[in-house]
Amino acid sequence: MTVKDIVKKVFLLEIIKGMALTLRMMFTRPVTRQYPEEKRPPFPGFRGLHALPRKEDGTAKCVGCGLCSAVCPSQCIKVYTSEGPNHEKIVDRYEIEVLRCVYCAFCVEACPFGAVVLTDHYEYSDYSRDAFYMTKEKLLANWDKFMAGKKGEEYFERFWRPKSEDFTTPENQPVFRGRRI
Repeated sequence: MTVKDIVKKVFLLEIIKGMALTLRMMFTRPVTRQYPEEKRPPFPGFRGLHALPRKEDGTAKCVGCGLCSAVCPSQCIKVYTSEGPNHEKIVDRYEIEVLRCVYCAFCVEACPFGAVVLTDHYEYSDYSRDAFYMTKEKLLANWDKFMAGKKGEEYFERFWRPKSEDFTTPENQPVFRGRRI
C-alpha cells in the first residue's frame, strides 16, 4: 500500500468528492422542461409519425413497388396491390404498425418516389393499440395535417436526395477527351 492509498482511506476522499458534487448540484438551476407548457421544437430531420405525401392531383405518391416493406427491419409495413386496367399497379392497402416501428427511416431512403415521409410530429399517444395501426387513409390524413403546403415542399427540398444537381461534373474534375494512349 502506498501513502496515497492510505490518505484516500483515512480521509475518505471519494466520499467527500461525491458529497461536494451533490452540494454543487443542489445550488444549480434545473434544466427540466415542464412538458405541456414548454414544448421543445423538433430539430431538422426528426423522425416522427409516418405520412404518405400526395401528388398535385390529390392522390398518393405511392406506386406500390414494395421497397419500403422489403427494407423494413421490423417488418411493420404491408403493401397490398392489384393490377389496374392499363396493367399498372394500384395500391389497394398500405398499412403500418407504428408500435413495431423502430423509426430507422430505411423506408424513406428506399422509396424511389418520395412516397413515405417521417413527419416531425412526436406527440401521439392513445389508450388502445388500434390507434397505432395506420391505414392508407390515416397516413394521407397525417400528410394533410402535419406536412401539407409549404412545410412539405421545404421537407422535400432539404432532405430528399439525390437531386439532378447531384449528378453534375465538378469544376475541378479531370475529364478524358477520348484519346487513346
